Parts: sequence; C-alpha cells; structure tokens
Amino acid sequence: MNSPNVEDRTDESRFVIEIDGLEAELVYRLADGRLRLVHTGVPEELGGRGIGGRLVRAALDRAAAEGLTVVPSCEFARAWIDKHPDEAARVTIA
Repeated sequence: MNSPNVEDRTDESRFVIEIDGLEAELVYRLADGRLRLVHTGVPEELGGRGIGGRLVRAALDRAAAEGLTVVPSCEFARAWIDKHPDEAARVTIA
C-alpha cells in the first residue's frame, strides 16, 4: 500500500492527509514570515501510524523552503519538534 501524500491546502490554511475517507489535519496561520502551527487533529481510527508527525514534517518542509519561522502553538507539534531536533534544525523555531 502506498502512503498517502500530505496536501497543503493553502486556501484552508491546513495540511491534510486523507486515508480511508478520514482526514487528519494540521491547521496553521501564516503571517509576517511566521508559520504558526495551531492544531493537529488525527482521527482515533488513524492514531499510532505517525500521521501527526508527517503533518508536522510537511509544515517544517514548507517553512524551510520559504524561510519562515515556525511557531508551534499546538501541543502535539511542540512535542514532536522537541523529540525530533534533527528535523527542527532545518528551520527557526520561535
């Protein structure tokens, strides 16, 4: 089975992964060169698969590509970044 891609729905300000008709999301706000990670939501049925981490990694990828500062306001995103300093080292974390 191929792993579904993360989609950056810029018009909705969220990263999304769709699996089996369910959506996992990372909601963000972009302003003044800062990518604020507001909320990560993964349906219970999709838990334990690393999907939340894939969403945070996608946000870091975008921040690195665009030179944005990441502000992890979401508790999950903050914890994931703290556990993955190698990923976080690619961007400025506020």
